[in-house]
Amino acid sequence: MAGHSKWSNIKHRKAGQDAKRAKVFTKLIRELTVAARDGGGNVEDNPALRTVVDKAKAAQMPKDTMERAISRGAGGQDGADLMPLTYEGYAPGGVAIMVETMTDNRNRTVSEVRHAFTRAGGNLGTDGSVAYLFDKKGQIQFEPGVSEDDVMEIAIESGAEDVLAGEDGGVEVVTAPQDFLQVKDALAERGLEPAQAEIAMVPQTVVDLDVETGEKVLRLLEALEDLDDTTSVYTNASFPDELMNGE
Repeated sequence: MAGHSKWSNIKHRKAGQDAKRAKVFTKLIRELTVAARDGGGNVEDNPALRTVVDKAKAAQMPKDTMERAISRGAGGQDGADLMPLTYEGYAPGGVAIMVETMTDNRNRTVSEVRHAFTRAGGNLGTDGSVAYLFDKKGQIQFEPGVSEDDVMEIAIESGAEDVLAGEDGGVEVVTAPQDFLQVKDALAERGLEPAQAEIAMVPQTVVDLDVETGEKVLRLLEALEDLDDTTSVYTNASFPDELMNGE
């Protein structure tokens, strides 16, 4: 069941970038509003909203800010023009990238995403050009020091697909999207709170990069993540240790 987590380095890099608190909050408010608009404002009856609420809590968003966003979405007062759009493309080195956005202006967003790809030496692709390289999965990440045996036992019992051990001692639980919340809750009930948990596009295989190419890909990822309309960025890049440690 247990294997090696190949994409932990991108996880750790992303965690550091999420410290850009104000921009993160703005993006989360959009996600909360749309999730409540589409599925109602009751967290218990709306799994999509529950997932975003958990993400907002992890980002330390104030409770009243979350509640206002949910109320606006559920009441139809806000978010009516927002739509989720996904863009696909290639970075230098043949690295695949998927960009999830929430936007009220399709033309503005595609222009900004295309500009980021072009400026970094990559290119924006067509729908489906890289999506086949990724699988939608739940990912529940634990910091080094957690008991891999305890995580594995509970995760398997509650319906997880796999448990991956990181080289740094961390543990990652992989689930089907529909099983994500029940596995996460089962772990939490046994006192195992994850450092990070999300439903993500997970690469089937990774592309190992040298330092020079890795720096170019990181610049592109950061440019895409910094766009106002971006909610998530996924890649199949695997960065060299010296590049990750230098950040």
